[in-house]
Amino acid sequence: MTAANEVNESAQAPRSAYRTYVLCILTLVYAFNFIDRQIIGILSPFIQADLGLDDAQLGWLKGIYFALLYTLVGIPIAWLADRYSRVNIVCISLTLWSGFTALSGVASNYTQLALARIGVGIGEAGGSPPSHSMISDLYPKEKRAGALAFYSLGIPFGIMLAFFASAFILQGGSADWRWVMISVGLPGVALAVLMKLTVKEPVRGSDQVRQSQQQVSVGSAVKTLLSIPSWWGMCLGISFGSFGNYAISTWLIDFYVRAHAGLDVTQLLIWFGIINGTAYAAGVWLGGVIADRWGQKDKRAYGWLPALMMIVGTPCFYIALQVESLWLSVALITVLLFTSGTYLGPSFALAQTLAPVKVRAMSTALFFFVLNLIALGGGPTAVGIASNHFASSMGDVEALRFAMACLVIAYVLSILAFLWTATRVREDWALAAERNS
Repeated sequence: MTAANEVNESAQAPRSAYRTYVLCILTLVYAFNFIDRQIIGILSPFIQADLGLDDAQLGWLKGIYFALLYTLVGIPIAWLADRYSRVNIVCISLTLWSGFTALSGVASNYTQLALARIGVGIGEAGGSPPSHSMISDLYPKEKRAGALAFYSLGIPFGIMLAFFASAFILQGGSADWRWVMISVGLPGVALAVLMKLTVKEPVRGSDQVRQSQQQVSVGSAVKTLLSIPSWWGMCLGISFGSFGNYAISTWLIDFYVRAHAGLDVTQLLIWFGIINGTAYAAGVWLGGVIADRWGQKDKRAYGWLPALMMIVGTPCFYIALQVESLWLSVALITVLLFTSGTYLGPSFALAQTLAPVKVRAMSTALFFFVLNLIALGGGPTAVGIASNHFASSMGDVEALRFAMACLVIAYVLSILAFLWTATRVREDWALAAERNS
């Protein structure tokens, strides 16, 4: 090795270490995003008993109240993130959603809790679009699925921490659910301070040839993104898949509590924390790694991989709802979590890679607009409304079982969308490379 090469490698090491640090911080922020998002689903049986809510009211709390302003505010925040400091936007957003989560703990009625959930949604709208944009400026497109898959580990790790915190604080149901809300909300404010003090704004488009400094209008950005077929395909694929996953994550504990009398809730929460931190996390990570490696040989891998994995996971989910054994059901849900985790890295990577450099934050915001309006707003809410509608004729347990079983339709649509994307992605990838060069 020459002296010049040694100097060059030495100069690259700190940059590599720093970008890894930034990725870890953003992943931790994303974990807090999902702690605060997931916690209401975990605490659902306790909230329902305390405030006297029906399934439809719970569905609105878990879904549309959070998702509506989350999706609407995401577009203007992305516009700001494509022009101003993304670090500042993420820090302010983290402070807001963490504060509103803590405020949820002091809600004494349904209206107050609904307003707090709306506040959480507004805050979380400023998390992912600027984060995705920063990661894409730190990592080249050949490593982007892996980097965004690592970032997406914030989902299973956040859910895991939410389960663990609930199990620890609730102590088998003897503690107040409000203390859980307060305890998981306040640490996010401290993380926002740490990020502000240690993370610098990345140079935009550092992995591309520098483009004109002229900013792109919102209308032009949206028009460009909507003209890319495989961008739409991946967006619909992840949206339909997440329709099922969000509904399951917010209703599964309710289902098990109703279907299995005398259940040790604390033990179940601990196990689901472990499952999310291992099986789901492994699926998320491997999805990005495999897509990057397979995608070097054939870009269709970005659609094929999630489709094939969901073909395995979907029947496991349906059977999990029908079996009498609690732990066999949990094992089958584990298979679903592993397989469904694989679509996150490839989907987010295409959302960034296919977008022009200057509209990356807008690409993620529009992606999340469709994703969360369909999935986060629709999934939990639809299950709650359907369960409440059929409860009088089927009973609470069977009504919820039937409502959740209908989620198979969403998973089938997800598979079809990913398979269709595989037929278009090679052409769109080549056009994106030409456009960004």
